[in-house]
Amino acid sequence: MRILITGGAGFLGSHLCEFMIGEGHQVVAMDNLLTGREENISHLIGQKGFTFLHYDVTNFVHVAGPLDYILHFASPASPKDYLVHSIHTMKVGALGTYHCLGLARVKGAKFFLASTSESYGDPLVHPQREDYWGNVNPIGVRGVYDEAKRFAEAMTMAYHREVGIDTRIIRIFNTYGPRMRKDDGRAIPAFISQALNGDEITIFGDGTQTRSICFVSDLVRGIYALMRADYHEPVNVGNPSEMSMLDLANRILKIIESKSELKFMDAMEDDPKVRQPDIALAKRLLGWEPEITPDEGLRRTIEWFQAEKEAGR
Repeated sequence: MRILITGGAGFLGSHLCEFMIGEGHQVVAMDNLLTGREENISHLIGQKGFTFLHYDVTNFVHVAGPLDYILHFASPASPKDYLVHSIHTMKVGALGTYHCLGLARVKGAKFFLASTSESYGDPLVHPQREDYWGNVNPIGVRGVYDEAKRFAEAMTMAYHREVGIDTRIIRIFNTYGPRMRKDDGRAIPAFISQALNGDEITIFGDGTQTRSICFVSDLVRGIYALMRADYHEPVNVGNPSEMSMLDLANRILKIIESKSELKFMDAMEDDPKVRQPDIALAKRLLGWEPEITPDEGLRRTIEWFQAEKEAGR
């Protein structure tokens, strides 16, 4: 296949580009480098079948030649980024999705939307199943991301129902691994960087809020499985192994053997208290479930961050 991956220079997008090239597909990576980094895909530039386009999908999108699939993964994804780039986050969820769906229609391509567990907001149902409609504050500080993704899902389903575009929607739960920016504001890169530097580990709130962390290679396998499935409504993909932020911080400290102490900060506004995917649908539909345990995934991620630190990056 010839595949367009928007957000292709981001953390997750770059792993997707690498995986698809490895599977023998041609990849066009598109990214405006607002939060993505060209070094994430530098090892792919020059390889047969790989093209990088520095472009913003909030503008009209054109790609020369045929396309079999469009994977729309462009968007700031961490609270630190989408609080700073709030308007752009909403534009990429709305205009970016619209432009990419229009391109899919013109090219006769399948369309794959990267949505998020944040569409569930601060959930009143636990764990979260795909038929739960969520508990989102539409005018809160996190609403720019949550509602952008919810709108993108609605638009994707509208294009599927009205004009027959062959669509997929994935709801991604907290994913981590190599190539995360150490300053992107999310817990895992922050905790690892702080522990490696011997700094205090900053925990927002009392640390009892939970997340379910999925290693990036497991997520990419789930994405590829959903691409090949004949299913159009949202599918949760994530690791159900729920843990508190305190537990996460202590696991990282133990692996690194760091003496860093914990520092508690004021809770972030509208921060979800719990997050855990119900992946029964993914198991049944895709035959997918995560293989990498949190401790193994954290070890691999820490090794990458340690190498980056030693290289002065």
